[in-house]
Amino acid sequence: MPKDKILIIEDEEDVIELIRYNLAKEGYQVISAVSGEKGLDIALESQPNLILLDLMLPGLDGLEICKILKKNQKTDNIPIIMVTAKGGEADIVAGLELGADDFIPKPFSPRVLLARIKAVLRRVSAKPPGDKEVIDLGEIVIDPGRFEVLAGGKIVNLTSTEFALLHFLARRPGWVFSRDQIVNAVRGDDYPVTDRSVDVQIVGLRKKLGEAGVRIETVRGIGYRMRE
Repeated sequence: MPKDKILIIEDEEDVIELIRYNLAKEGYQVISAVSGEKGLDIALESQPNLILLDLMLPGLDGLEICKILKKNQKTDNIPIIMVTAKGGEADIVAGLELGADDFIPKPFSPRVLLARIKAVLRRVSAKPPGDKEVIDLGEIVIDPGRFEVLAGGKIVNLTSTEFALLHFLARRPGWVFSRDQIVNAVRGDDYPVTDRSVDVQIVGLRKKLGEAGVRIETVRGIGYRMRE
């Protein structure tokens, strides 16, 4: 059976061909566009299962394309992996805030790119647990109904903020969240907390979780994620 359809929006033909070759070997259907405007048209018409989006595009750049796609009901559920040059931390954070699902820096390994694509498609196809559903990550078990966390089989006493933060990350293992996204999810848009406060909460949370705390990964310059 044919695999998922992937749209590449990239202005460098050699990069498109490199990605196309490696994806085709894995059985994926590949379509491409060398401009943001053309990519938007193809996304609306073809409804791909995933979009690889270069941030540095002529005309409409990747961030603007991401914003348009996420505001359109026909494309808002299509996962987007941003492809960016190293050092573009501000752009990566902005992309994540707009709804992108992951990012990969240039230059990239085709094997790493394939792994990230498979991971995003797997996460998107999996229904996230509900607010009251028990989350079992192996060494970490979270029971929202009982407000209870087990790490290595032992009960961990967490503050309400620590519990909310852990639950938020655990509901989407593998997803990268910026500090602003974490703050908004845990306390709401109007809660007066800084990026530094999130970092402090993470440090305390890791300490309380003991050896299991390594599951919370720092994505340098971006934010945090729960390791799959």
